[in-house]
Amino acid sequence: MPRTTSPTTTDPTTDPSATSASDSAYVGSVPWEELVTSALLGTDRRPPTPHGDPVPATDAPAALLDAAALHTVRQRAGLLPAVPEARPEPAVPDPRPALPEAARHRLAHLLADRAAPSGGGRRGATPDLTELIPQWLAAANRQGFRAPAALLPPLLDAARARTDLRPQALAFAGPRGLWLAGLNPDWKFALRGSASGALQPDTKDPDAVRRLWEEGLFAERVALLDAVRAQDPPAGLALLATTWSAERAEDRLMFLDSLRSGLGGDDEPFLEQALSDRSRNVRATAAELLSALPASALAGRMADRAMSCVSPDRTGDVVSIAVEAPHECDAGMQRDGVAAVPPTGRGERSWWLGQLVEATPLGVWEERFGGRPAEEVVALPVADDWAGELHTAWCRAAMRQRNPRWARALLGRPSAPSASGPGTGSIAERSKLLAILDQGERASWVAEFIAAHGLSDAFQLLGVCTVPWAGPLGRAVVDALDIARDGGSYPWSFSGVMGLAERCLDPAEADRLEVLTAAQDEQEGASPGAGGYWSEAFQRLVSTLRLRAAMEAELMA
Repeated sequence: MPRTTSPTTTDPTTDPSATSASDSAYVGSVPWEELVTSALLGTDRRPPTPHGDPVPATDAPAALLDAAALHTVRQRAGLLPAVPEARPEPAVPDPRPALPEAARHRLAHLLADRAAPSGGGRRGATPDLTELIPQWLAAANRQGFRAPAALLPPLLDAARARTDLRPQALAFAGPRGLWLAGLNPDWKFALRGSASGALQPDTKDPDAVRRLWEEGLFAERVALLDAVRAQDPPAGLALLATTWSAERAEDRLMFLDSLRSGLGGDDEPFLEQALSDRSRNVRATAAELLSALPASALAGRMADRAMSCVSPDRTGDVVSIAVEAPHECDAGMQRDGVAAVPPTGRGERSWWLGQLVEATPLGVWEERFGGRPAEEVVALPVADDWAGELHTAWCRAAMRQRNPRWARALLGRPSAPSASGPGTGSIAERSKLLAILDQGERASWVAEFIAAHGLSDAFQLLGVCTVPWAGPLGRAVVDALDIARDGGSYPWSFSGVMGLAERCLDPAEADRLEVLTAAQDEQEGASPGAGGYWSEAFQRLVSTLRLRAAMEAELMA
């Protein structure tokens, strides 16, 4: 009997349920969805119906498989071959020298360990290799090596999983890494600031800069503006001005933030115009940038307002500070960036006062109080419980204006109890003030703080210190850990500081710390198992320091 076909309007190349002839008595035009349902529920509960009628129960499984096979073959036969794409252009050559062989093996080991499952529980005495990847990359970049081609995929995977690795990983990957990222959507994060994996155009090529600025993606344009500002701030401002009025509000905000790099007096006219922007966030950012310029007109206006609120009081035996907070937030204040509505729980007048003081050049207060230096101004008594509000605003001003004299005054002596000293007792604010000081002074201040107060409040302060820690700071941390162990302290409370020590101590300290790895007898009243934990922690610290020293030696070979 000749086979027959049923007419259909369905395209068999795109729809697996398209009809066709079948030699089987039980394989006909069954919709694919129906076959899936039968497979999920079972042929005893939902038998297939090739011709509209259920098949015998004994034949149902075979009929289901026959129908599924027919659909599969039909679909595969209907697929058209893909159109071949053009071969990608070769990657831009990377002239940097290759890694030494030992360093290449080390990197492969670090990247392989990154994907290893965590053991959980106690860490034991084994170094945590995943925490050493950032340091290895930073050291390799300092030496100017290029990444091995075979390790680019795991390197980009690591950077995809950890945003903290991206700057160093992408610098190490170089042009070949960007080229490779352009071929894999999983690594598209690497293309930020580049076009389809290509290198950023030469900022000294005006045509290339203009073309990317006018035609590039938003992230590419932000990166371009940052690059131009880093080399020539006035040129970056001129580039931004060419399209400023046509940009979206959220884009204007991001572009304006790029002006922080190389901020100077030449930016003031542009920022003054931005104070009238239709976006509230743009206006606020422009006001913040202008207040960071002590000679700007906005800083002068804010200083006039602040001095009318904060003044010396000489009615008593000693000079003190009198405060009369603003009674209103007028239109001029709002145009200069003062937010009229305070956060929940804040009073309006204290909120306005803080913003005025924060935007006032700090040198104004030294003149306002008879030429006294910052240390003496901060130490003056403040009337009517306004000290906390005033000192907090001065802290924000010191951070904004990057003023080390005032940062030093507001920090006070590191050995003094926070409640009795001038300035701020907030650890978060102290860490920000410390970041303004130079590296040596920063490390010395934190070392004295730890010697006086221990490690309980030192974690944030240690985070702003330059790596590797200077000798006095490293010794202060280790001594405090040793004291905590001898005092029977709960050992897991110091795991964060111990982790920082593994990454930040000078590797040359390993031999001196060997004595701390010995297990001690359990002390009365100490946490159960504390002695073993401390021993393991110090063993891990010493092992990690020696491993870091080996890594550095391999890169220097």
